[in-house]
Amino acid sequence: MKIFVADPIAEKTIEALKNEGHEVVVETELTSEEVGERLQGFDVVIIRSKTKLRRDILEKTSGLKVIIRAGVGLDNVDRVAAKEMGIAVRNTPAASARAVAELVMAHMFSLARKIAYADRTMREGKWEKKKLKGFELGGKTLGIIGVGNIGLTVAKMARGIGMDVLGFDVVDANKPKLEELGGKFLTDMDELIKNSDFITLHVPLNEHTKGFINKDRIYSMKKGACLINTARGGLIDEEALYERLKNGELGGAAFDVFAEEPPKDLKLLELDNFEASPHIGAQTKEAQDRIGDEILKILKEYM
Repeated sequence: MKIFVADPIAEKTIEALKNEGHEVVVETELTSEEVGERLQGFDVVIIRSKTKLRRDILEKTSGLKVIIRAGVGLDNVDRVAAKEMGIAVRNTPAASARAVAELVMAHMFSLARKIAYADRTMREGKWEKKKLKGFELGGKTLGIIGVGNIGLTVAKMARGIGMDVLGFDVVDANKPKLEELGGKFLTDMDELIKNSDFITLHVPLNEHTKGFINKDRIYSMKKGACLINTARGGLIDEEALYERLKNGELGGAAFDVFAEEPPKDLKLLELDNFEASPHIGAQTKEAQDRIGDEILKILKEYM
């Protein structure tokens, strides 16, 4: 098969594809529009989050059979257009679950102990010990919105350090798994938001979730609560979050994802109780290796 790699994947995956007899072209510095122009005659395109395969871009292709999203979210692919054109769309939802979950835990620890602020002020030559009284995670309540592979992995880790866990999802397929871990599955998301010390989001971006953590929900969060988003940008009313953080009504927030990446003029970055990372949820060697294994399995289905 003729495969176009539009975003970076593990080098050993590329070598494995070549060893299996595939013709592989790697061009990872192109814009989405340029990717569309290059896809003539390719059977497969492999992307991550950077490349956006909208309808107008897919219409430029010829002969494309499979789009593989190396990762979880599919909001950067027009799946309706792909289906109309007979192009299969696949992803690797389980491969990066642990990596993303560990990043969530890292942000929780950092917010609880103000690690980012401590590091920044130490580099500025300041000794801010009196301002750095934090709190322990054990005994706190974590609310997980989206109880899929990642949400369940976060729940397991959180239970391991003594946190209470609440979970909400629009489907209850994983309710038994969450309860086996000692978590409680709720059918009312607003109840979760009102009763959680930490809230972490693990949902796709679509017409139902865009901006769903709105002003009312942000203002219903407990005083001192923290919000973490490693899912997708565009889920949260950032202006309302900014106001509650600036006023000290919320303990903190951490984003790994943004509506525009990289973000421009993001007011939240002005705040000491806001932390950010540049969409690195799946950016571990182990996760990328597992994603590569999943890519190879997917391709075998189409050979």
